[in-house]
Amino acid sequence: MTHPVDVHVGKRIRHRRWLVGMTQQQLAEKVGIKFQQIQKYETGANRVSASRLWDIAEALSIQVSFFFEGIDEPEGEAPAAEDIGQSVPKDILGDKEALDLVRSYYAIPENQRRRLFELARVLSDVA
Repeated sequence: MTHPVDVHVGKRIRHRRWLVGMTQQQLAEKVGIKFQQIQKYETGANRVSASRLWDIAEALSIQVSFFFEGIDEPEGEAPAAEDIGQSVPKDILGDKEALDLVRSYYAIPENQRRRLFELARVLSDVA
């Protein structure tokens, strides 16, 4: 049986890996393990040791504390979609398409990115 903390840490590993555009194989090579082990970490099937978590954080260019952010929030704590007036998934970082969109958005030159942002705001207000 998986522990909720292991599942949370695994999700955060996967989210960060997706955000930086790294494959499981690439992360595994940087850490010095097999990609299957990364798979097990990301699902929470295997617990990540402190030293391995340190290595993963270094490979993903983040602080170890990143993996524990949001862990104190109970499942029902996030505002409901009706409360924020949008149909935003509860775990937006768990959506690969959303992460790809964010990565692509930040690849756009800043002046064009601002214009795209304003366009998106106008379109969402119309809908």
